[in-house]
Amino acid sequence: MKKADSLRRRIIGAYMTFAVAVSAVFAIIAALAVEGIEQKLVDERLEEIALWAAPRHTGGMPVQMPAGLTFHHGADIPRSLRGLPHGVREITVDGTDLHVLAGNDGHGEFVVVDHDSEYEKIEIVVYSMFAAGFLAFVACSLILARFLANRIVTPITLLSEAVEERRDQLPCLERSDELGVLARAFARRTGELKQFLDRERFFTGDVSHELRTPLTVISGAAEVLIARTEGEPALQAPAERIYRAAREASDVTSVLLRLARTPQGLEAPQQSVAELAEYEVARCQPMVADKPVTLRYQDGSDFIVYGSRELLQAAISNLLRNACAYTEQGEIVLRLEQRSIIVEDTGPGLPPAALASLRGESRPDDDGASSGTGLGLGLVQRICIYLGAELQVQQRKGGGTRFDISFPADLTQS
Repeated sequence: MKKADSLRRRIIGAYMTFAVAVSAVFAIIAALAVEGIEQKLVDERLEEIALWAAPRHTGGMPVQMPAGLTFHHGADIPRSLRGLPHGVREITVDGTDLHVLAGNDGHGEFVVVDHDSEYEKIEIVVYSMFAAGFLAFVACSLILARFLANRIVTPITLLSEAVEERRDQLPCLERSDELGVLARAFARRTGELKQFLDRERFFTGDVSHELRTPLTVISGAAEVLIARTEGEPALQAPAERIYRAAREASDVTSVLLRLARTPQGLEAPQQSVAELAEYEVARCQPMVADKPVTLRYQDGSDFIVYGSRELLQAAISNLLRNACAYTEQGEIVLRLEQRSIIVEDTGPGLPPAALASLRGESRPDDDGASSGTGLGLGLVQRICIYLGAELQVQQRKGGGTRFDISFPADLTQS
């Protein structure tokens, strides 16, 4: 899973977005409050002093201003403060920040100047405290978001790991919240699938076991017929077909019995893939003897697979037999490439339903019931899953099919 798709990151991101949005709203409210306080403390103070000082100056009375405040009227107004629009404003004169109230009392212009207001310093302190509070709030929100995300995501992660590892007991079953409901649903579904797979495995094993005895009898009887009909081609040919069919059915039965067992605990001896490939190509040569078809093994780099010889042999054999059965002209090639077994033919290709089935796609609605993969290709697919390999199928340009059995690095050795 990509980090951007992580549920934990999404929860943290959503919580942090909410925290920043709330902080921004409170910051705007605080800024408006600070500006309102400034207007109340500074602007109204200057206006009150102007209302007190202007009449006294007009009446010729002395104007005693508090420390830090000055009152100038008419020609006494400094040049830097003349011509200001009426009202309160902040200006900078010679590097000094001043609050100035300019007005007219009917006898001339006047200004009231606050030289050493501490409000700017107080404002800086207040905004600094707001910034520190914002950073602290964001940091606390991040810690809380990570804590909540872990509380939510960790049980889900544990549940998914338990399902992937096929544990008998899933976590969170005792919880009464939605996660407990999900865990119990997983447990029920997992139990149903396990029972289904066990029934299928037992059925396959029982049927395969029961078929071995009659197949052995048929093979023995066919051998007797072959021996007794020597010199009678009309009778010996059917006997040989019976014997080959019985042997092939017996091989399929053995493979099904092997597949009915769990892979864990079984021996996985080393198998030379090149040796198996050459053997199976030689075995299938009689199937194309009467056709204008060339069946050949193309040299490739050999590699070792750790697994059952019987299953590997069956996978290669079924691919070759299927190609030999449906290819009427051209060639069938088996080669090895980088831990892969590749079989290519120039036959008519697979029907759409068979191709969709092998690729795990939905089957086309307009295909008949007979256009399936057959037991051979289905068996190859099951063998690949059993061995941990991957079966890929492609339609070749110009006709034909390419099958590719790829083995992971942990199952092979160059």
